[in-house]
Amino acid sequence: MRIGIFGGTFDPPHTGHLLAASDAFEALALDRLLWVPAAQQPLKIGSQGASAADRLAMVRHAIAEDRRFEVDAIEIERAGLSFTIDTLGTMAQRFPSDELVLLVGADVVASFGKWRSPRRIVELARLAILHRVADEGHVEKAALVGAIRAIAGSDLPAPTVLDTRRVDISSTEIRERVRSGRFLTGFVPDAVARFITERALYR
Repeated sequence: MRIGIFGGTFDPPHTGHLLAASDAFEALALDRLLWVPAAQQPLKIGSQGASAADRLAMVRHAIAEDRRFEVDAIEIERAGLSFTIDTLGTMAQRFPSDELVLLVGADVVASFGKWRSPRRIVELARLAILHRVADEGHVEKAALVGAIRAIAGSDLPAPTVLDTRRVDISSTEIRERVRSGRFLTGFVPDAVARFITERALYR
């Protein structure tokens, strides 16, 4: 099987995440797509709004009606800082005969060299870079591939650059909408909006 791994803080998960995941599932011919909420991303210390437990619950609400998607709480159950290399190491042991595909946004390429063991990450999983076609052109796509290969080594498989639609929604914007009392309709699934209200998150 080909298993996609979609990690992030998901604080909160929103429509943009769902569309990107759907595009990736189809374009990469995935058999499963695992959403992996981080306990604490090393490069985002102090920037999270909701607790790990609440973010995990929101992801479960967000994908509950889509049978293509599953939630994996591996990083939250492990607690502490969430390093992708640790997660992939466990996944490789759990799914020894399957192909792992790690989904990353184009925006993380610039910081990929700061990740723990970037070369080993590319050895364990095929990298799929989510490239918003309205933002970057063909030249930039080649630059994304070149940047990863310069960090991880040109002898390893080149990352796949996957064209995805532009969706101008961010978790930061959603948190600001909540604080200012504006509606979330269309920004997050209804179940996530209800959870945010019930738990009084981001206020």
